[in-house]
Amino acid sequence: MDPTTRKIYHVHGYDSRQHLEDYLSNKSDMVFGEDFLKFPIENLAKTFTQGHINGDVLVDLSAGSFVHQLYAACEFFQHIIVLKVSDRCIMELKRWLDSRTGAFDWGHATKLHGEIQGNSDQFPDTEGKVRSTIPHVMKFDLEKENMTDPIVLPPADCIISVVLLDSICKDQDDYRRYLRKFSRMLKPGGHIMLIGALGITYFTVGKDKLHAFTYDEDFARKALVGEGFVIDYCKVQKRTNVSDLMDYKAMIFIAAHKEK
Repeated sequence: MDPTTRKIYHVHGYDSRQHLEDYLSNKSDMVFGEDFLKFPIENLAKTFTQGHINGDVLVDLSAGSFVHQLYAACEFFQHIIVLKVSDRCIMELKRWLDSRTGAFDWGHATKLHGEIQGNSDQFPDTEGKVRSTIPHVMKFDLEKENMTDPIVLPPADCIISVVLLDSICKDQDDYRRYLRKFSRMLKPGGHIMLIGALGITYFTVGKDKLHAFTYDEDFARKALVGEGFVIDYCKVQKRTNVSDLMDYKAMIFIAAHKEK
């Protein structure tokens, strides 16, 4: 596939609702649940419940209109600030935040989080907790020095980023450059959690095929260390499904902290 024919997530955008339906829905033919729902929820819950990552502000820098990566985080942070590059993703997420008719149903993911945490009987409360912890969903510009200009955000205690770097980077230099920008948003000693797809070259949303940055575990580790992070935990899970919607080989979860 010629990369020049593919769309670029932060340049061309995509149908954010279709993206959720294709990769994160509860439909019987949705094959990505193990990799895109269980893997992130399980590793985030494990990391947060260890108790050393908490604070006032968490910034979410994720592609799409995901919320499941915030289920565990909302128990450990007073405020979650969600940043998006796409107006369409913001509108889809706000539909869920405002509990509007037609919002994407995250009930299956919420229940899974409850089962992993061992409190599945309380899972409806999780969605309310996430909603109450998000004061702002904001658009940001990847190319600005201050990506939220003219607003200056408080330094974050933690950043979560799900497949955003995979979607926006064209090469290794881009990955390091954006990672450096993310790092500047953190307090000294702050934490970052990256969830990505290894060995990917494209992903499909509806009729659109989009570019994805190809990298491996070794590169991700070296990029973080090169930007002044200490890796605390890393987990790689081989792909568990068969689908031509995307061509990744494995999922990766990395938790690291910024050296003071």
